[in-house]
Amino acid sequence: MNYNDKKFRPIVQSDNGEITADTIFHYQQKGNILTCNYSGTNILSGQLMGIVDEAGNIDMRYQQINNKGELMTGKCRSTPKINAAGKLTLIENWQWTSGDLSEGNSVLEEV
Repeated sequence: MNYNDKKFRPIVQSDNGEITADTIFHYQQKGNILTCNYSGTNILSGQLMGIVDEAGNIDMRYQQINNKGELMTGKCRSTPKINAAGKLTLIENWQWTSGDLSEGNSVLEEV
């Protein structure tokens, strides 16, 4: 699985998350190393870094500055699926490593 130059947007988000429907994630991949920049209504600037395994699963860490000026951090595990349109969908389980340390789920869809 190679995510290089793919873009994703959220279609499902837990209430305790900060991403919105207009958040766009732009992935870059070299070998098994994944990086990404993202932003949207609630996120002024975000970055993530992860490792992609042989099945395309991503173990990542992220950091972002929200629209309140707060630096937020977290960790996430993403599992890829192919949707009916033949595009990638990422099923994500994440946890804040700052703030309230709560957990959540997201679903991202390739655009």
